[in-house]
Amino acid sequence: MDLRQLRCFIAVAETLHFGQAAQALDMLPASLGRHIKMLEESLGCRLLNRTTRNVSLTDAGSRFVGPAREIIKRTNDLEAMFRQTRTDTASVLRVGAIDSAAAGLMPRLLSHFRESHPEIDIQLLEQKTIRLLPQLLSGRLDIAIVRPPAALDPRLASRHLFFETAVVAIPDGHPLAARATVSVGDMADQPLIVPDRKSRPHSHDLTMKLFAEAGLTARVAQIAEEKQTIVNLVSSGVGLAIVPRWTARLAVGGVTYVPLDVPAGSARNKLALSAVWLRDTRVPARDAFLAELDKHMEELETSA
Repeated sequence: MDLRQLRCFIAVAETLHFGQAAQALDMLPASLGRHIKMLEESLGCRLLNRTTRNVSLTDAGSRFVGPAREIIKRTNDLEAMFRQTRTDTASVLRVGAIDSAAAGLMPRLLSHFRESHPEIDIQLLEQKTIRLLPQLLSGRLDIAIVRPPAALDPRLASRHLFFETAVVAIPDGHPLAARATVSVGDMADQPLIVPDRKSRPHSHDLTMKLFAEAGLTARVAQIAEEKQTIVNLVSSGVGLAIVPRWTARLAVGGVTYVPLDVPAGSARNKLALSAVWLRDTRVPARDAFLAELDKHMEELETSA
């Protein structure tokens, strides 16, 4: 039995879903399953009941999860105590951001931050959520602006910021490009370009869920990963794409961005942004960054 196995078991116990637990831990479901199996073999009993549809705790699992959480909490507290190498006079803040935040939020926020705190240098890393969260846990980042994961590691703290505005990228000359707004129903028979779910689950699920909530099936013509690629495919006439409003700043010719008429509902939450950082650590520069976020939140949300 080791700490990795305990963390895997706790993640599954909290989500009762191997896929969500694996995503939260940035690992493959098969690898997660192996860690759980090794833990059960070392204890000599089953901790989880698994079927093709459901996951549940056994009686042994229910008794084991509490003490396991306590072991992990004590380990985390010990790590935090000895990993705290920052001082009150730290002059470098390491910030991670997904592409939406790096292009849409950070330019304005950094302008304000540098004006208020010229003594603090910012190191900015742009990456996907699944790559940024492990770097927070390892101490390589102080804070990250990400899509909130389905299950957040208990070692991390988070704060919801706002929801980004969704627009539809449409080829110039397309009949929908002249509209003031576009609804999901307007796109019912249109070919769509959607992000790869493995690397961009939130953006992928936004499109699919909007269509599902409207009682429609998305007509996916092309899967792509990067926003730049998606917009270039729109420009070439491959299809339409639902994207965050900041994507218009990519300056790709031949594309019109029309506001998406999003009905009130859960699908809109897929474009949420959150600030995430390592719990129980004291980083004055990070606190100053969060304060600047709060101070200018209304302006930042309006421009998102």
